[in-house]
Amino acid sequence: MRQATAVANAAGLVAGFALDSVFGDPRRWHPVAGFGRTAGALERRVYRPDRVAGTLFTAVAVGAPVLLGVAATLATRRHPVARAALMAAGTWTVLGGRTLRHEAGVMGSALRAGDLPAARGRLGHLCGRDPSTLDESELARATVESVAENTSDAVVAPLVWGALAGLPGLLGYRAANTLDAMVGHRSPRYARFGTPAARLDDVLNLAPARLTGLLTIAVAPVAHGDRSRAWRVWRRDRDDHPSPNAGQCEAAMAGALGVRLGGRNRYFGRSEVRPFLGDGPRPEARHLKRAARISGAVGLAALGLTAAWPLTAGRLVSAVGRRALRAGRGWVR
Repeated sequence: MRQATAVANAAGLVAGFALDSVFGDPRRWHPVAGFGRTAGALERRVYRPDRVAGTLFTAVAVGAPVLLGVAATLATRRHPVARAALMAAGTWTVLGGRTLRHEAGVMGSALRAGDLPAARGRLGHLCGRDPSTLDESELARATVESVAENTSDAVVAPLVWGALAGLPGLLGYRAANTLDAMVGHRSPRYARFGTPAARLDDVLNLAPARLTGLLTIAVAPVAHGDRSRAWRVWRRDRDDHPSPNAGQCEAAMAGALGVRLGGRNRYFGRSEVRPFLGDGPRPEARHLKRAARISGAVGLAALGLTAAWPLTAGRLVSAVGRRALRAGRGWVR
């Protein structure tokens, strides 16, 4: 039974990844968008400008999808085909790899055509920066940085948590990551209320972001990148970023592309100065296709690792855990 469950989980990850690769995000009735609306309604009810209210909000908004995943897991524990189907649907729901690469391609096309108004209008699909004054180089930099970070957030991290914790891991991770995008930023309203969501997202992304950085280095040649340069830049610059995770991905991408990321980021009503990551010129439109190619290759590599986990190391960890539990029960007696 455990073998069948492991196979179902692995098959579901692969099938869900394939669905995302072929179809991308649903244009209408996306479950994540529905979750965002529900979380927004909850926020309006419980909001106070303090961390206690933020902790309550985060616990309820993340806990509900996790419990839903646990219930579905228990209901399908003897039905591997149903389990695989649920895992496939959940994986497709939470992944965003195809959409991420598509947006990078649309931005690249606009920049190559010299259509700055179109490119500025498209930036909101990738990040929350104010595009009104950005030139080609800054729009390209914002896109490369978003592709690098979201390769972890929207591809690698969901696969990792799906492999480690099944459907509850998939749903819980996506809920936490969505809350971070909603309330985890620095603003007068969310400076304290959003801190618990931001910290939870940081913790959940610690391992996936570092895996993304390493995989970016490994696959750099698919976009004519230099592994040794990517490794050097990653080791040197990854901890300079104010985020404990984004720098892992962005430094590796900067090294793989041979560009320099970082600088002043202007948001609506505020700005931040980020340390420079990497060496070389500022990104241009021609770098966006290469960044998307690296992102796709990282996703495939992460799928291979995570799909193998339930059938290999995951089984070993579970077996060790069961033996330790039986030994503990025997000791208590």
